[in-house]
Amino acid sequence: MADVSLRQLELFAELPNFTTLSAAAAHLHISESALSQAITVLEHTVGEQLCVRRKARGLTLTPTGQEFARQARRIVADTRELVLSAGRGEELRGPVKLGCYSTFASNVVPELLEGFPQRHPGVQVEILVGTNEKLLAELQGGRLDVALVYDVSLPAGYRRRNIYETRLEAHLHPEHPLAAADAIDLAELAPEPYIQFDATPGTTNVLDAFAARGLEPDIAASVTEIGLVQALVARGLGYGLLMSRPHVLPLSLEGRPVVIRPLDPPVTVSHVVGIWPRDTGLTPRASALLDFAEEQFGAAPLSAAPLSAGSRSARARAGSSAASS
Repeated sequence: MADVSLRQLELFAELPNFTTLSAAAAHLHISESALSQAITVLEHTVGEQLCVRRKARGLTLTPTGQEFARQARRIVADTRELVLSAGRGEELRGPVKLGCYSTFASNVVPELLEGFPQRHPGVQVEILVGTNEKLLAELQGGRLDVALVYDVSLPAGYRRRNIYETRLEAHLHPEHPLAAADAIDLAELAPEPYIQFDATPGTTNVLDAFAARGLEPDIAASVTEIGLVQALVARGLGYGLLMSRPHVLPLSLEGRPVVIRPLDPPVTVSHVVGIWPRDTGLTPRASALLDFAEEQFGAAPLSAAPLSAGSRSARARAGSSAASS
């Protein structure tokens, strides 16, 4: 049997990410004819067709080809780890590619990018921020080591590790009648104008939480940015329901105060988790990054302490003074 080179495996491992041979060749910085020849050699070696190459229909991997590409990704990754680990002793070095769900990225990524390299200066952290769909596709394609996402509606086939607990919280204008309460029942909010944060899977979870109580929210506006939810709440246009996050300040982007209150009974309690494909080992660098994330966020209070009545008034006066200057 002819030998298979690591380069051939590297090339074939990338094929599931492309729909045409020309697109794959361009990404891999190789001519289309050379890539086609490498595939043909692999097929002869394996003794089976690995992909269908038709100009009109593009590139399609056979079931055998899909499994071959999955195994090739693992071999290539293990080889890189072997090279990186050789002679490093106890020091971690090399890249780690982290995906982060967009809605809480601004609350966790800055601390990870600042603190983790100080602890492990030999590790280069690369960050990709995106939706669940984007991050899952990148994990499956072998372009991410691990991703931080909500532990909600995740498909099978992933290992996971809890990083921090999160739950739905009410965001209110400081003068809202419920702002003085220590906690708020969802039923108390239902008649009020609701500023809906429209994002998968959060929107469905919130509506399901209302429905489970026989309630229906009065949606005044539906927006796709957390900052806009807080800005509208801070202007008194309604309340918001957002998952608790680390390092949240009770202020809108305009510097206006917002009051954050827990829900009682609690609603949509889940976790932010680190996930990676079940058939892929977690690299030492990715494992160390999850250790650091859990250390920083696992025991920390998720939301800033609510403003007292006095500090709310002082903050409001300061905002009014700044606006008139």
